[in-house]
Amino acid sequence: MEAADARILAALQAEGRLTNQELADRVGLSASPCWRRVRQMEEAGVIEGYRALVDRRKIGLGVLAFVRVKIDSHSEAEARKFEDDIQRLDEVVACYSLAGSADFLLQVAAADLDAYAEFAMNVIRRLPRIKEMETAIVLKEVKPPTGWPVRA
Repeated sequence: MEAADARILAALQAEGRLTNQELADRVGLSASPCWRRVRQMEEAGVIEGYRALVDRRKIGLGVLAFVRVKIDSHSEAEARKFEDDIQRLDEVVACYSLAGSADFLLQVAAADLDAYAEFAMNVIRRLPRIKEMETAIVLKEVKPPTGWPVRA
């Protein structure tokens, strides 16, 4: 990755609503080359889209939890079924397939502890193929995600 592309990505991750001219000024390019680089990265799938960072607490999601899940079968078909089930759950804001002691790590947002407990007990635990689950409740977000480290 070229240094200019890294600067563009870092700037867009920090503030995705920049105009092309503002972005070009920030990264030290003229407008046309900046626009071409952004378009190339969009077409290549490096830039997947533009989103707003939302404070979950201000929209009523006071609890953030990480849930380690083990499934009872490790066949590719069973893992795919679990992944498909998770895709339909709005409360699951991220899901990762893991190597190690758990098969999946879910990031779950809920209004409060009661709402989380209801979701965990009546939705996640009732999914087919769940062998074991363990929850860690976030007490404080020390460094919430804001973007990926970009280096040239």
